Amino acid sequence: MPMPPPKPSTEVRDAHTEQEIAQLLRALRATGPQATDDLADLLGARFWEPGRFERAVALAVSDGLVTRSASGSLTAV
Repeated sequence: MPMPPPKPSTEVRDAHTEQEIAQLLRALRATGPQATDDLADLLGARFWEPGRFERAVALAVSDGLVTRSASGSLTAV
């Protein structure tokens, strides 16, 4: 019997995505909480492919590696 297709919410990650998440974590651990725009500047995210920074932040938050405060700043857990 064939396996059913994966759920749409299943996230397939490549090695590049994992490296981007690791960069986020290193930067946040080294500098402390950062506003999203400040973290993007710190990492040079404007040179990343479109949407990669936002995706890395979203995945890091959903994995519980990063928290977002009420003011929107990001903190490594």
